[in-house]
Amino acid sequence: MSAVNAVISRKAVRHNFKRIKSIVKTSRVISVLKANAYGHGVLEMARILADSDAFGVARLEEALELRNASFTTPILLMEGFFDTVDIDLLIEHDIQTVIHSLEQISQLETFAKEHLALTANLKVWLKIDTGMNRLGISPSQFNEALARINVLSFVDPQINFMTHFSCADDLENRFTSEQMSQFYTLVEPHDGELTLANSAGILAWPESHADWVRPGLLLYGCSPMINRIGEQDDFIAAMTLSTSVIAIKPLTKGENVGYGAHWQAEQDTQLAVIAIGYGDGYPRHAKAGTPVLINGKRYPIVGRVSMDMVTVDLGTEHQVSCGDPVIMWGPQLPVEEIAQWSDTICYELILQLTSRVDIKFVE
Repeated sequence: MSAVNAVISRKAVRHNFKRIKSIVKTSRVISVLKANAYGHGVLEMARILADSDAFGVARLEEALELRNASFTTPILLMEGFFDTVDIDLLIEHDIQTVIHSLEQISQLETFAKEHLALTANLKVWLKIDTGMNRLGISPSQFNEALARINVLSFVDPQINFMTHFSCADDLENRFTSEQMSQFYTLVEPHDGELTLANSAGILAWPESHADWVRPGLLLYGCSPMINRIGEQDDFIAAMTLSTSVIAIKPLTKGENVGYGAHWQAEQDTQLAVIAIGYGDGYPRHAKAGTPVLINGKRYPIVGRVSMDMVTVDLGTEHQVSCGDPVIMWGPQLPVEEIAQWSDTICYELILQLTSRVDIKFVE
């Protein structure tokens, strides 16, 4: 029996998907399942999200895992292929790919020369860099890129187009509007389908919804927006991370707690020692005061998070006993709040759980 459990609610994921559909209206949905579905279990999430119009992944291995599990839903390889030898696998397993560089187009051209009789129909999405300055064809390269792709006989003649927002989580930053304007102006003369909106775009920038949207974090009930939680927009946290109290320890005023003796009791109190730590993926940098939930009541973490244990200040009047369950985050204690206490983002918290954590699915 595992000391730490991450319980995933299928009902919450289905609710979140329906909520996204209600926001984007007629736009089709690419459900993003990269990084083991944001730590929620890629195969189970694919089953729950079977009504998706497509799945999005970052790496070819992720796409192949889905295909090997007999999923026939269209799959988009959002980071694109890394090597010419990968193109065979894309074609064999009917995986669509993003093209984000002239180097990739050169690889497609090399592949074409080596497979002159090929009659495949590889689906391509041309990614345009509108200011993220990470992956993507620059606007000045757009016409060349499109022309070179269009003469490749094994590529689907309809090229789709995409871009990625850098500041969509910040409503005060108008750079998202500039990105949209640049993208729409560039692709307007062409017939391909469009995708711009990530989770933040879905929530905050309706003019970005276009033909396809790409929700990731929202599917799992977390908010991508600055200083918001998913519940505020009618999303439900899918994951509840929990452990239990393994000891209760009295502490005298002036005594220190944990490595480095960074926290000192200002009065007599009692501590709960709970069975979770950074060895399970709980953030070591969670500050003193970070809340946990025991029997429906919040208690603050004190002292440093250890590899296997965390200490919590109960005060002198409490009803906590050994064996009581402890919620570290979940619908009742938003992971977005824990992320703020830990100077990080909720993406990192839900992704970094280790193999010691037992993931369970409930209806």
